[in-house]
Amino acid sequence: MPNKLIVYIISDAIGETAQHIIRAATAQFALDYVPDIRRHPFIRDEETLLETLKEARREGGIVVQTLVTSHLAEKSSRFCRDNGLQNVDLLRDLTAAIEEQTGLSSLEDPGNMRRLDRAYFDRIRAIEFAVKYDDCKDPRGLLEADIVLIGVSRTSKTPLSSYLANQNLKVANVPLVPEIPLPKELLQIDHRRIIGLTTTPEKLERIRKTRLKSIGLDEMSNYSSEKRILEELTYGYETFKTLGCRVIHVEDKAIEETAALVTEMIQLDQSI
Repeated sequence: MPNKLIVYIISDAIGETAQHIIRAATAQFALDYVPDIRRHPFIRDEETLLETLKEARREGGIVVQTLVTSHLAEKSSRFCRDNGLQNVDLLRDLTAAIEEQTGLSSLEDPGNMRRLDRAYFDRIRAIEFAVKYDDCKDPRGLLEADIVLIGVSRTSKTPLSSYLANQNLKVANVPLVPEIPLPKELLQIDHRRIIGLTTTPEKLERIRKTRLKSIGLDEMSNYSSEKRILEELTYGYETFKTLGCRVIHVEDKAIEETAALVTEMIQLDQSI
């Protein structure tokens, strides 16, 4: 019978990175029990470190460490060597390689990772913003957005909004429909924050027919008719001209490519 798997995560931050890696590794084994993963975060002094290491020795556990402070990392590794404990240092080799490549020394500041985590929370807020102000559900969001995408139906406004939100950008989008007046907020914002999306009539017709078919509706409806599509695209171009916004043709572009064009435009504006 194999030995019970106990893993001690020792970190001077939260230890979340190590936990994800351990779970990915243990998933490759046909264990008939849940591995015992014991996370010990915010270890910043030798006394606490030694207490944890001694517990790991008693339990016969594997020590996985993400200690950015070199003297604590070395002390942990030395203890494991001296006591026959398996030890995996997830940071040391990579840190050494970066130091050698850049000629810089590690800051050895565990708090830096927490500050970097702010970018994660900013991204979550941007994603929530994109969902809240998708399809102009609330026009007030246009005034707060970093980017406003406008275009007729099925020109990739929503997926592009989501993709850009993952780059920490607050994005709102507005569908252009000839029968529906533009929200007044759209006329109040800097035209450089507005990006028009358009495509060819042929591409739009194919996309709309596919969409109708996928939801069980008649693909030959007015929504996908050539006349209606030309009417909407013409209205779209008139709107782009009225607003003085830049336009991206999305017909032959992946979402990633369109997003790169959008961010390039925004960054260019910020550099002027």
